Amino acid sequence: MSQQGSQQSQQQPEPIYLKDYKAPAYLIDHTDLRFELYEEETLVRATLKVRRNPARSGKSPLELHGHESLELCRLSIDGEVLSERDFSRDDELLHIADVPDEFVLECLTRIHPQLNTALEGLYKSDGMFCTQCEAEGFRRITFYPDRPDVMSVFRTTVEADRKLYPVLLSNGNPVESGSADDGRHFVTWDDPFPKPAYLFALVAGDLAVLEDSYITASGRKVKLQIYGENKDLDKLDHAMLSLKNAMRWDEEVYGREYDLDIYMIVAVDFFNMGAMENKGLNIFNTSCVLASPRTTTDAAFQRVEGVVAHEYFHNWSGNRVTCRDWFQLSLKEGFTVFRDSEFSADMNSRTVKRIEDVSMLRTAQFAEDAGPMAHPVRPESFIEISNFYTLTIYEKGAEVVRMLHTLLGAETFRKGSDLYFERHDGQAVTTDDFVQAMADASGRDFTQFKRWYSQAGTPRVEVSDSWDAAKGVYSLTLRQSCPATPGQTEKLPFHMPVAYGLVAQNGVELEAGVLELTDSEQTFTFDDLPEKPVPSLLRGFSAPVKLSYPYSDEQLLLLLKHDGDGFNRWDAGQRIAVNLMQQLIEDHLAGKALSLPDAMVDSWRAVLNDESLDPAMVAHLLRLPSEAYLAELAEVIQVDAIHAVREFLRKALAVALQPEWLEAYKRCTSDEPYSPDAESCARRALKNLALGYLLATDEDALLALAEEQFVDADNMTDQQAALSLVVHSGFREAGQRLLDDFHTRWHHEALVMNQWFAVQASDPWSGALERVKTLQEHPLFDAKNPNKLRSLVAAFCAQNPVSFHAQDGSGYRYLGDWIIKLNKKNPQIAARLLTPLTRWKRYPQAAQQLMTAELERILAQPELSKDVYEVVSKSLA
Repeated sequence: MSQQGSQQSQQQPEPIYLKDYKAPAYLIDHTDLRFELYEEETLVRATLKVRRNPARSGKSPLELHGHESLELCRLSIDGEVLSERDFSRDDELLHIADVPDEFVLECLTRIHPQLNTALEGLYKSDGMFCTQCEAEGFRRITFYPDRPDVMSVFRTTVEADRKLYPVLLSNGNPVESGSADDGRHFVTWDDPFPKPAYLFALVAGDLAVLEDSYITASGRKVKLQIYGENKDLDKLDHAMLSLKNAMRWDEEVYGREYDLDIYMIVAVDFFNMGAMENKGLNIFNTSCVLASPRTTTDAAFQRVEGVVAHEYFHNWSGNRVTCRDWFQLSLKEGFTVFRDSEFSADMNSRTVKRIEDVSMLRTAQFAEDAGPMAHPVRPESFIEISNFYTLTIYEKGAEVVRMLHTLLGAETFRKGSDLYFERHDGQAVTTDDFVQAMADASGRDFTQFKRWYSQAGTPRVEVSDSWDAAKGVYSLTLRQSCPATPGQTEKLPFHMPVAYGLVAQNGVELEAGVLELTDSEQTFTFDDLPEKPVPSLLRGFSAPVKLSYPYSDEQLLLLLKHDGDGFNRWDAGQRIAVNLMQQLIEDHLAGKALSLPDAMVDSWRAVLNDESLDPAMVAHLLRLPSEAYLAELAEVIQVDAIHAVREFLRKALAVALQPEWLEAYKRCTSDEPYSPDAESCARRALKNLALGYLLATDEDALLALAEEQFVDADNMTDQQAALSLVVHSGFREAGQRLLDDFHTRWHHEALVMNQWFAVQASDPWSGALERVKTLQEHPLFDAKNPNKLRSLVAAFCAQNPVSFHAQDGSGYRYLGDWIIKLNKKNPQIAARLLTPLTRWKRYPQAAQQLMTAELERILAQPELSKDVYEVVSKSLA
């Protein structure tokens, strides 16, 4: 039997459609949970106050979700135990045909968290019990209507061995604690705010805690606690400071005050996601909460700040007001990403933050829009909801909210958010409800704007202009279109804000504002101008689109020097570099010699020597476009050519500007104690960029400079930068020497060793795959830990394109082997690792055949998880 035929013989999972949504037949007013944690099993006693939903007509059976791993011990209604004849169980549903309009359901289940490698529901790792219930993990704990539109007040009691698990946490405020038999103890938590089951959380372990407090705007004192392993207690201060800053910012910018008496964060090393906003008890991946100068890079410091803020902001945009169904996921995530992005911009450099966000959007999210898993911000269907925790839902969703903010202005947008929170507090709602609040607060009609939620793909905007010198009239004509995506061949025009500026030849800004593009083609005219301007278009990246305008290099250089918008200054520099690199790629493929234009050297020298510029801005201006971005722009991705051209240009710029790079390196070197503030981070960013160019000259003296930085660094930013640069250089012996030294210093720090794995996995020099396979056998590598898989397997497949796309297909087979291995153990991670194979249509024919062969091999596996099946089947469609 063929591989496809084998798969067809299996039962294929059916999609779930937004159009089929029905309100729940029953509601839960109160949920009382009791967990008895033991070493071999856990008993869960759930008591639910249930009533028929008045919004649903007719009599319906009660349906409770429950994973196949649940062992049902007892089920009763109003104290009467049900026999097996009274209910049925199939797939992940338990059906009770005949129930009263109001009743108390009691359920006793037995689960085995110690065997739960999927890291969903309640699981145990590193001696600690932990939960992850978003999106559908609660059904691995007990039988329950596990859907976000069933909101209940929760009261939770956790009982465990006092010696092994002195810390017992759950949602809400602690209301009771005491001793139990056999050296056990319990704590009861009460959460007065209704929430869906996906926001439930439980942690039990032997943990250290950092405590602080925060006085809210209304004068309430809130206890703040961040838990971690005792060895990590000194790495929690930055997260605590970030939390307090986020609480203050949310009060000042959105008027949102925290509502419980206690706010807790717990750091967990085994975690599929980055962090989770469970009401009052946020569970974090250690990589998003632990930070210290010696072990944490500047980028990781900023990530901790951003993620702590993100999960805190969810208290209102996600918890107090949650999503009606999982198709509305961006309702909470897009809005909250926008909020955390604005917070980070206020805490650091707004321009740099925007550059970083857009860089990721243009490379990763635009690629997602162009791939087989492309979907609208509000999807129409899915097979496995875990596959839709995507850049489209989060980052593009945030861009949609940002456009509303741009169209309305900060003051009116705040009125809209106030109305949204007041109108829907305690409710599970939709993206339509969010947009309607903005419309009602502003008096504007956003019917067309809502197409951003329903239409997939990245819109394209082509711009042309005309100039009437006699009348001083300048015109811009904008044409928008959007390519076909799976299931959507025709697209209607979007409503998008296009921020602009008109710049004179002397650099003076003649006019600026925001154009609203609503038709397929629109012309905008500007009168009484003294000369034909150079248009600065899509300032601040005011809409998530691909914009094209026939800029000359002279015009781009003008914008690079004079544009009043920092983002567009950077973008002009990127456009110059991209234009050159695309031409060099063509030359390389044609066998022509490559050369570096003098004009580029001169412009880079001017930027590098301008000490009046923010060093962070200089670092971004002088960082070549990434291989990933060049690949996203290409019709057919020529991996080796892209890599060869970027390396040529990097080395050529290194040699041509060596004195300037060295001077910048010295200028940015400081003996001041480490600080993660924006100015210090900017200085280190430029210093390490300069070091990278210096090392590209292949001069032994400059290798010594990098080795000296590695040895003497008092912070992980400088040390890891030196390590990565040397390891990825032609100095192979020196690279291995630094790797060994780094291992000796940091083998006891799990997060630091993740960086050690990633540096080697992303090393593009020959033999990478064999090095990665050897590292899999390292004692510190644990395939059950998602962080380790991301640092080694994902780093190789997603960050080492030359090695992953080896012509013999060895990289594809390597990833395929991992997907098959992880399919049953952790299907969420398996599906996420698949991404590099899903974009096979973008590569040359030979690579396409090898990549599709791996996808077909995966598809032919027996008992394929829904997570993996959905991604693979859509990729091959």
